[in-house]
This record gives sequence, structure tokens and C-alpha cells, in this order.
Amino acid sequence: MNPREAAELLGHCAMFDNRKPSQGAAMAWAAALHDLPLDADAKAAVAAYYTTPPKDPDAKLWIMPHHVRTLRSKIRSARLENFQYEPLPDETPAEFLAHYKGQVQAIASGRAAAPSGRPALEGGPSKDFMAELEARGWQGLRAVPESEEEAEAVELIDTVRRSGPLGIECPSCGAAIGRPCKTPGGSAKQPLGKPRPKPHSARIRAANGQPETTAEERAEQEQRIRLLAARHLARAEEDDIPDAEIVDDEAAS
Repeated sequence: MNPREAAELLGHCAMFDNRKPSQGAAMAWAAALHDLPLDADAKAAVAAYYTTPPKDPDAKLWIMPHHVRTLRSKIRSARLENFQYEPLPDETPAEFLAHYKGQVQAIASGRAAAPSGRPALEGGPSKDFMAELEARGWQGLRAVPESEEEAEAVELIDTVRRSGPLGIECPSCGAAIGRPCKTPGGSAKQPLGKPRPKPHSARIRAANGQPETTAEERAEQEQRIRLLAARHLARAEEDDIPDAEIVDDEAAS
């Protein structure tokens, strides 16, 4: 923008704020807006500035060069909101840069119509892609939980996703997925019981895919342990050597 164009823009501003343009003001505005042309967007920026009321109702609006620069940039950027580059076949990188810049300038300046619709992805994933996801454990579109408790359980399962005993609910103490097992009883500090340093054996077996023992099997194991303990005690009594009797030599003589 040269001083003559800046004087024309100041005259356009004077129609809004009744300022008295001067040659010095034109030279100052030309220096501040030296890289901007005097076009319709520059004049639209002036109109946009005086369309917006001031924060202080008693204050007088007085446009400055930086207002023109900022509002003109917003006007041009609004035209590019839904811009999508349209490539040409077999274009080189240099041709891409030239074509891209040309399309942007044409739409931003208003010479070309701005896109009216927002680009959206169309279609869906292929069957092969969905099969690959399902093979990796994806469950697809699952049913919506019917209660808050069920939703919390589903969320917990989705967030934990860990291996080992903590990846399942404990069959002994009922500890939830991701939560440590609890000892029996409770206190004021630990109402549900103190956390165990190691998971219950039943939880470990379940995590390893081992079948849970029945009540009869557990009773048989306990009976076997009792028999082994009794045999060990009996063997210890048979091998028990009595304490040696201490003989006083003087008393014996």
C-alpha cells in the first residue's frame, strides 16, 4: 500500500469516524501497511471494525492500521475454513507448491468460490480389516450397559486389560479386576480387609486356566496333609534320643 492508496483508505475510515485525513497520516499508514494491498478486504476490515460495538459504551471507536491488518486476515481466513486442496495428476513437488498457493490465494481473495461444505470421510472399514481387528481381540459394537454398575464394570475391564491374577475377579474374596485380594475381616481404616501381598491361590489358578477344585477334593487334600503330618510326628518320636544322664564321678565312688 502506497501513500496514495493509504489516503484513499483513510478517506474510507473518515466516513465512519469523521477523522481529518492528512498527508502525514497517509504516509504513516502506508508505512504500517506497506505489505497489504488496497482491496475490498481492506475496506471490509474497516466496516467490520465499526460494526462491533466498543467494550465501553462511552468510548469512541478509532481504527488503527493494526486493526485493518488483523480484521482483513480474519476475513480471508474465514473463506478457507473448509478448503481442501485439489491435486493434479502426476504433479511434481514444485508444481504442488505452486498449485496449492494459487488455490489458497484464489479462495482467500474471493476470486474463487469458498467451499460450502465440510469435507467428511465416506465409507466404512473393509471386511478384512474388521476380521483382523476381531482376531486381535476387538469385540466390535457392544451392547450399551443397562445400569451404572454394569457400565463401571465394563469401563474397568476396558481400562485394566492386564494379564495375571489381577486380570480376573478373585473367586475367593471377590476382589474386582485390577484390585488386590483382601484378608478376612476389616477395620475402621480398611473396612473391606487389608490388601494381601499376594493373590489368593484360587485366583492364580483361575488366571492360569486351571480348573477350581471341588469341596470333596479340598477335603481329600486336607486329609492327606493331616496324615503326612501325623506320620512325620510319629517318625520324630521314634527317632527321639533321651537326654544323657549326667553321672557325678565323686558320688559314684
